[in-house]
Amino acid sequence: MTEINEKKQHPSTKNRFRGCIAGVYIGSAMGAAVEGLTWQQIVDKHGFVDRFLPYEHYGNGWMREPGTTEDGVERQKHMITAIIEKQDRITAENVRAVWCRDMKPDAPGTVSEPFEGKLLQMARSGIPAADLGRYCDYAGLNSFARSCHPIGLINAGDPTHAIEDILAVGQLYQTDQSRGLKWASVTGAAVAAATRPHATLDTVLGTLFDLCDADMVVAELEAGLNKTKNCQSIEALREVFDAVYSGHGMPYAFSFANEVVTKAICIMKMVEADTKQAILSGVNMGRDTDCVAAVAAGISGALSGTGSLPDEWIKQLDKATAANPHTTNRKTAFEQADSLYEAYEHRLTKMRLYVDTMLGA
Repeated sequence: MTEINEKKQHPSTKNRFRGCIAGVYIGSAMGAAVEGLTWQQIVDKHGFVDRFLPYEHYGNGWMREPGTTEDGVERQKHMITAIIEKQDRITAENVRAVWCRDMKPDAPGTVSEPFEGKLLQMARSGIPAADLGRYCDYAGLNSFARSCHPIGLINAGDPTHAIEDILAVGQLYQTDQSRGLKWASVTGAAVAAATRPHATLDTVLGTLFDLCDADMVVAELEAGLNKTKNCQSIEALREVFDAVYSGHGMPYAFSFANEVVTKAICIMKMVEADTKQAILSGVNMGRDTDCVAAVAAGISGALSGTGSLPDEWIKQLDKATAANPHTTNRKTAFEQADSLYEAYEHRLTKMRLYVDTMLGA
């Protein structure tokens, strides 16, 4: 194998952090413009979506600049800030403190989901952070599964502790051991496993099969992978999933974590973790397009890095972030990723010091 191909196949850990965060942000922003549409409606209205589009959410009249991210990224930004400030693994209380300090009063219903305003009010009441998820009506949704990538990154190479942290921090949104958190564990464990130096698609999937809930999660993942094993395009993949996932008629009918994460893992497998292709596949899947793209691209980016991402996508993403009046912060995707990587390095330094101290005792 040539040196160039070796670098392409095994990007640096820092580049994997960048690929993960940029993949999430771009997938979220590109997919948000067609969120909630069936794939047939996307084709009729836009053809194949391979670009950022302006869009409006929540009927509030704010037409967002192409490349503007949405509620899942806002959720993720709070986690990133907590990790950067602590320079280590985080707790629900760490994230709650960032919520209460940094979330703008007008964020719920503009750049965040309306229900997050109620959670913020409860967070400010002083009740334990781990109790907040008990008051959220949407225990099976992908609220956390589509945004918990930073917890996988601060636990890079350590999927067991990534799952432990997700089950704990996720109680801000959902109840302990709920379906939503069990599926969030897939996202976090996959990111942590993908950042190992010589990780492959097979090693990432093997980690999920070994560590995730066998009955609630692994069985559905395996079924999805088996059904789509012969799919070579998003057109073929979405035809298969039309017969599997078709919930409608209730709030967030297309946003349940099992559907979103299963689709994302099958996309990642089909595109062989190419970050750009994972974004495009998620965006054109239909239903919860931004979340599927964010999960698929975030995990793919953690494995393959930024190499496939077009520069113009990154530039437009950062331009839209800088112009967003409602977001928690306006750091670029790479600035966020690099700060996370520095926190991870700091954690490793503390771990080395501990090991050296104890081995020398």
